[in-house]
Amino acid sequence: MEIDPNKCINTIWELAPKFAKAKAILADLENAKSSVKSDLMKASNETTIAGQEREAYSSPQYKEHCKAIGIATHEVEVLRLQIKCAELRWETWRTQQANERQFDKMIRNV
Repeated sequence: MEIDPNKCINTIWELAPKFAKAKAILADLENAKSSVKSDLMKASNETTIAGQEREAYSSPQYKEHCKAIGIATHEVEVLRLQIKCAELRWETWRTQQANERQFDKMIRNV
C-alpha cells in the first residue's frame, strides 16, 4: 500500500480549521449549559431549589441544549479521529521510508 505523505499533511491542514471550530462550538455549548439551567430555574414557579432544578432539567429547552452538546461532541470526535488517522498514515510512511533506507544499507554492505 503506497502512502502519499503530502496527502496526509493536506488532510490534517484541511481538517484543522473544522476541528478548531467544532471545539469552539462545543466549548460554547458546555459553558452555556449552566446559564440555560439557571435561566430555567429563575423562570420556574417552584419555590424550592430542588423543584426549580427538576423543572429546569426536564424542560424541552434544557434537553435540546444537551442534545446540541452531544451533536457537537460527536463532530469534534469524528474530526479528531480523522486527523489522528492521517497522522498514523504519516507515521507509517516514515517507518516504511526508514525501513527501506536500512534495507538499502544492508544490501550495499553485503
